[in-house]
This record gives sequence, structure tokens and C-alpha cells, in this order.
Amino acid sequence: MRLIFYTGKGGVGKTTISAATGMKLASLGYKTIVISLDVAHSLRDSFDREDLLIAQIDEKRIQINENLWIQEINVQEAIVEYWDEVYNYIRSLLNRSGLESLVAEEIAVFPGMEEICALLYINQYVRENTYDIIILDCAPTGESLRFVSIPTTLEWYMNRIFKLERNLAKIAGPVIETISSVPIPKDAYFQNIQQLFDRLEGIDKVLTDPKITTVRLVTNPEKIVIKETQRAFMYFCLYGLCIDAVIINRIFPEGVEEKFFEVWKQTQQKYIEEAEDYFSGVPIWKVNLFDDQIVGEAGLCKLGDILYPNIDPADRFSEQRPYQFQKVNDVYQLVMQLPFLSKQEVHLSKHGDELVVTIGGFKRHVALPRSLASAKATGAKLTGHQLVITFQ
Repeated sequence: MRLIFYTGKGGVGKTTISAATGMKLASLGYKTIVISLDVAHSLRDSFDREDLLIAQIDEKRIQINENLWIQEINVQEAIVEYWDEVYNYIRSLLNRSGLESLVAEEIAVFPGMEEICALLYINQYVRENTYDIIILDCAPTGESLRFVSIPTTLEWYMNRIFKLERNLAKIAGPVIETISSVPIPKDAYFQNIQQLFDRLEGIDKVLTDPKITTVRLVTNPEKIVIKETQRAFMYFCLYGLCIDAVIINRIFPEGVEEKFFEVWKQTQQKYIEEAEDYFSGVPIWKVNLFDDQIVGEAGLCKLGDILYPNIDPADRFSEQRPYQFQKVNDVYQLVMQLPFLSKQEVHLSKHGDELVVTIGGFKRHVALPRSLASAKATGAKLTGHQLVITFQ
């Protein structure tokens, strides 16, 4: 099975590219599902199949063709299926605080529920081997990072806090309820959480296994978008995910000669060149701006053929993280894959929250996590094909 993330800044074309990739994979014979993780879903709109979509609006998954399904996570449905006891407790707690019933029901969907529900579906499909490929149309970068960090956070909570809370509710709950109007969660609440955690078991290994999961960053050739893509690249590396491609979308084609677009074309070329420096460790695919919107199966097929002309989108275009951060004996290190180098060829400099590694005419910009933004690079050592940079 393959699990492929398509993520990036909002508005760069992630949904359209995810849908087009799904169409291409399905045409190659892969049993594929495209899952929207964005709260503001637009995946169904990409296929422009209103008659079919309205007819199947209540179904979790919508079949587009013989090999392709799409799914937009409905958190309210998922709550009934997975979160019932937890949701009821939070709703009653909010209701006791004076909120109206309808308002309490709405805000009882606390942050993170959508992401956990999506992980539950994904882990179910992985365990049951339901599909050959799962395409994830992710929310904007920040929410995508929260999504991939949830398994680690949940494991920490279950190991450190959960048992303590459960025992405390059993022992002190009856006493507290006699002197307070605040409801204490019953054991069914904790059973519900335990069942959820059990259903998520193993998803962290799936997400960090480069043979299964890879991330593809979608960007546009603009300064702000490229900067956010650079930070996303760093953070996905930090979380241990493998990035196997960067897609630069909506490039003005060569045939556009109007004077109005001349400066735009120069600006785009500048940031395309910057992107080639920033992300030189992975393949970079370029997609021109079409002369019309891409909606419907015909348009998505056309985009899929242009994006993947002679390649199989299911392939892994990199199985190794271009760089990773680690801590060894209280010393922070940045480990980069840079083969065929000698020590004399490497030059380091730091500009704000970026480390610039220069090797001859090649330059790699690495965005640093906040904990290292103010740190000083104190040394670099070549070990085999790896460059290890230490920070004070």
C-alpha cells in the first residue's frame, strides 16, 4: 500500500492536483481513494459530478469510476461512530456551564477531533488493505503538521496521563459529585478513549515508513508561498516524514506574451530558481497555468497526464530524508545527505532562521526550527555521504 500526502499553503492547488493524481492512478489500474482532510472540503467540487454527488451525499465514500473513490471526512458522522461517549461528556460539561444545547453540541467538537477521525479511517484502510493507494488532500501546512504529530501526542497522553485520570475519576468522582455540579466522566468515557487509541495503533509507523508514506509539497512561484513551503519542508523532515517531490503549480507558460504579464513572468522565474536551490534534494515538477479552470474528470485527466507524462505517480521518488535534526549528548545536530564531497568544498553561513550550506556553485537553504534559530553553528563533519552540522 502507498500513502501520499499532498500539502502546502492554502490556495496553491492541492485539491486539484490530488484529484488529478487520483484519476491518473485509477487509469493505471490502482484501486485508489482520495481523502480530503480540510475542514472546508472542495474535493467533490473538483469532479463536477453534481448529480452523482447529491445522490450519494450520505455515503462516506463516493465512487467516481471503477478504480477511484473519494471521501470527505464528516466529523459529525465520525463522532457517532468513534467518539460518542467523549462527545456526550464534553457536551454535558458545556451545557452545565450555561451554554444553550445547540451551541454546546457545536463547540463540543474540540480541535483535533477531525484529524483523529481521519487517522482512524486511514488506519482502518491500511489494516484491511482496502486500497492500493491512499491520496491525502491535506489542509494548509500548519494543520497538516498537527495531523502528523497527533500519534506521538496521543501516545504521550496515554502513557503519562490517561491511567492517572481514569483512576482519579473512579476514586474521587463520587465524592466530587456530591459537592460540585461539574459532571465527572464515567468509565465508559475512558473506555471510549482506550478503544480509539487501540484503533490508531501502528499509524505512527505507517506515517514514518518511507516505503509506504511520502509527502509531496505543492507550491506556487511566489515569495510568500515559497517561504512557507521551505518551512513545511523543514518541519516534515523534523517529524520524520519522507518528502519525495515538490510541485510548482500555476507557472505562466512561454506563449504568454502580453506586456501586463512580463513582470509576473520574471518574478516567477526568480522564485522557480530559488525553489530549485531550496529543494534540490528531491525531484521538482512544474505545471503551467492552464487557459481555463480545471474541473471535471476530463480536465483532471488532462492535468494528470501533464503532471505525470512518463512516470507512475505511485512510485517513490525518494526514500531517504534529505536532512534530519537530532540531539546527541545534549548537542543538536543537522544531518544532511551530501555525497561525493570533501571538507574544503563546504561553507556554512547563517541568515536569521536559515542555515545556508554552500558547496561550489551549489547552495542549500535550510529553515531551522525555532529552538535552533538563535543557536550558532559550531562545526561540520563529513561522515561517509553525510554532512553533520553541530549547533551550540
